[in-house]
Amino acid sequence: MSHNVTVTRTTTTVTTTSAILLNTGYLKTTSGILKLLQLILGCVIVGLVGHYFVRSSPLFFTAELFLLLIATTCLITTTCLLISCLLSISTATIIAKTMFELVYHGIAFCLYLASSVYMLVQASPYQNYRDPKISAMIAAGALGAINTGLYFFSALLAFRIYRRV
Repeated sequence: MSHNVTVTRTTTTVTTTSAILLNTGYLKTTSGILKLLQLILGCVIVGLVGHYFVRSSPLFFTAELFLLLIATTCLITTTCLLISCLLSISTATIIAKTMFELVYHGIAFCLYLASSVYMLVQASPYQNYRDPKISAMIAAGALGAINTGLYFFSALLAFRIYRRV
């Protein structure tokens, strides 16, 4: 008894590269856009508060320090998340499904809310003074409130993604 046997040969060429490829498609997603906006607003807030931060001014010292601390911490963490998602496609898909995104954005929302409200409450009674520092602190508090909203939407998005898993 004879059988016909067909042999197929496949040649695979493996190439490696040391180039870093950017996942620019991540910036077109809702998470990517939110992280980019949080990063930009965080830089502006840190710049405003850091520029006018004076140790000898006890008027806003606690509010300035609190907002500066929260904005800097969130700025660093959001930058690390954004860079990780831009450098790796697998990171962008995996990290969104973990509890880290939900916890981080939830905590960032709460802390930004507290620090920006505290800054606005401290600076609002002095808004009629024509001092550029007071205007800058009110602007920083308002931008902090906007960033609070962005972190809330990120937490909501992270919650929806986490629930699907």
